[in-house]
Amino acid sequence: MIELVTRPHRSNLIRFGAEHPELLVLGADLTASCEADGFRDRYPERFFSFGMAEQNMLGFAAGLAREGFFPYLHTFSVFITRRPFDQLAMSIAYPNLPVRLIGFLPGISTPGGVTHQAIDDIALLRAVPNMTILEAGDATEVESMLAVAHAIDGPVYVRQLRGEVPRLFPAAQPLRLGQARLLGQGTDLAVISAGLCTEEALRAVAALRSRGVSVSHLHVSTHKPFDDPQLLEQIANARHGAISIENHSIIGGLGSALAEQLAEQGIGKRLIRLGLRDTYAHGASKAYLMREYGLDALALIGAAERLVGEPLGIDEAVLAKLAADARAEPQGEPLAKADKSEDL
Repeated sequence: MIELVTRPHRSNLIRFGAEHPELLVLGADLTASCEADGFRDRYPERFFSFGMAEQNMLGFAAGLAREGFFPYLHTFSVFITRRPFDQLAMSIAYPNLPVRLIGFLPGISTPGGVTHQAIDDIALLRAVPNMTILEAGDATEVESMLAVAHAIDGPVYVRQLRGEVPRLFPAAQPLRLGQARLLGQGTDLAVISAGLCTEEALRAVAALRSRGVSVSHLHVSTHKPFDDPQLLEQIANARHGAISIENHSIIGGLGSALAEQLAEQGIGKRLIRLGLRDTYAHGASKAYLMREYGLDALALIGAAERLVGEPLGIDEAVLAKLAADARAEPQGEPLAKADKSEDL
């Protein structure tokens, strides 16, 4: 069974704040929704609320950073990137200030519709000099995110998870800047996933391996800088090509970054990019939206079938049976295991 951790960022922020008295938290009328309420209650003198005035919040954070503080801004991803973009670029990124932008509900992880769905945030901030972009994929990465961000010299944007967050990776294996997680190696396909899509990718990879498809699977948590050599190594060794899957537009995000690297290095492998295909989403549950816009396990399996050139006979019933079998395995077995020789 996958462990679910309740509000891991909330408890981690309180703990990290105790260790770093120079850390300040800024909010924009979404304090509890962004799990900053515990910090506010514990350290009220180090918490600042700006209401629905994100541009002002970013400008104020720039001033705090110039005075030697480390501001951690909390609001939804769409409000921390698109709305105050000029202040972000000119007041924070241009002078390379240590401001941490903690964005919640990235992509289609919210039922709030287009006004609340940050489907272009990675694309926007990849184009901003000095910016580091991180994304949590599970509770372990949420719990290790603040330490990684705090050590970076310059501004950092984090796509954060909230609420009940699954633990996909061991707690003793924290997020590492610029290093993808190699979850398994294979020679037929390479799957590169990020954020909440990794849980779906694990389901799909297990099913593909059960059908004899040899799959490499890598999880990406650093979108910028994007220079981990093992990504291209695994794709180059994949006979049929690669699939990227991301909770973002296919324009400017993970798939685009991979395509750029493949082209620059002259690696002639086919790449199928799964994500929002130049469209806005609408308001609905996360599960429905991921299915509707092709970000779930079945969409990834369909892409794999296109690459290998044959149907694999995997449907939702097969996925459910594999999940039930995995739950019946002894505790401590690796996630998404099908071919023991391929897992690391």
